[in-house]
Amino acid sequence: MKYDVTIGIPVYRSEAYIRRAMESALNQTYPSIEFLLIDDAGGDGSIAIMQELQQTHQKGADIRIISHDSNLGVSASRNQIIEEAKGEYLYFMDSDDTIAENTISLLLQNGLQYDAEIVFGSYEKIETSGKRMVYQYPSLILLGKDQLAEYAYRKYGGIQASSCNFLVKTSLLRQNNLRFIDTNYWEDLVFTFDLVTYIFRAVLLPDITYTYLCRENSLSHYQQRKIISKEEIMKNVYAIDHLKDTSSKLANKVYFPNRCYNIVMTDFYIACNILKRRKDIQPLISNKEIKAIMHHPATWRQICTFQQSRLKNLLLYMIGKLPSTLCVATIWILGKLKKLL
Repeated sequence: MKYDVTIGIPVYRSEAYIRRAMESALNQTYPSIEFLLIDDAGGDGSIAIMQELQQTHQKGADIRIISHDSNLGVSASRNQIIEEAKGEYLYFMDSDDTIAENTISLLLQNGLQYDAEIVFGSYEKIETSGKRMVYQYPSLILLGKDQLAEYAYRKYGGIQASSCNFLVKTSLLRQNNLRFIDTNYWEDLVFTFDLVTYIFRAVLLPDITYTYLCRENSLSHYQQRKIISKEEIMKNVYAIDHLKDTSSKLANKVYFPNRCYNIVMTDFYIACNILKRRKDIQPLISNKEIKAIMHHPATWRQICTFQQSRLKNLLLYMIGKLPSTLCVATIWILGKLKKLL
């Protein structure tokens, strides 16, 4: 059976959240939706809840569950969703989040109206403390080559660094072999950062269609932990290094300078977080390793020809070329000025 849309949900140890997430997906007003769940061998009660909904919900016939024999990680689960989805469009959501009941109908309506390959909704985040933060896009239609990438890279954090809350044509992902890298850390940032470079026609909407629940001790929420593993931090670095590697083929693009700036600014924020929590990271991350994080994806000669963000890129490039101790001291001073430390 073919569907207009597949909602893909990787599930791992989400027993306390999966029912609420699934009910928000099943409550969609749009009819032609496949609900594709990947059970990544979490070993809790998540699978029983999913099977119960499959058997009892009026849309149970549209629920498809694929179970892993062992835990393969969120990237493998999302990649399997891309390969298995029966929908013309694909929408990722996480197993502890919820979506508005008109999310799919709203995004798909705009996708069809403008023949867009991707449609983004706006979103909110709710911290465990109850604090609510809204991230709202302007109403924007981008129907030319590289326009979405230019918009995404125009400033740091110009577009959501998550694989959730956008509707994208499944064929675009398959034809361009767009997949998640093999890591559990910032794999969605890498995916989205590269995805926008393949898009010709995009729509951004101000409507809040997605609610993120920021759970304490989740992979993306280590700020509140007392002990942070060096391995986790270095997996963040690995993800950003992947973006540096994929940037080389984009050097002739008008957005290349801003992409470089966004990438190395992410490295700068990683470095500031390392310095801020250095005593809590085990084992220690050395000054030499922090300097290596600041490696710039462009050469000095390339940066000198930039028409955008030239001075900012030159500064970041120079920081990465300083001796280790001086490099770290400079990051500390700039981090203090930016109130990151």
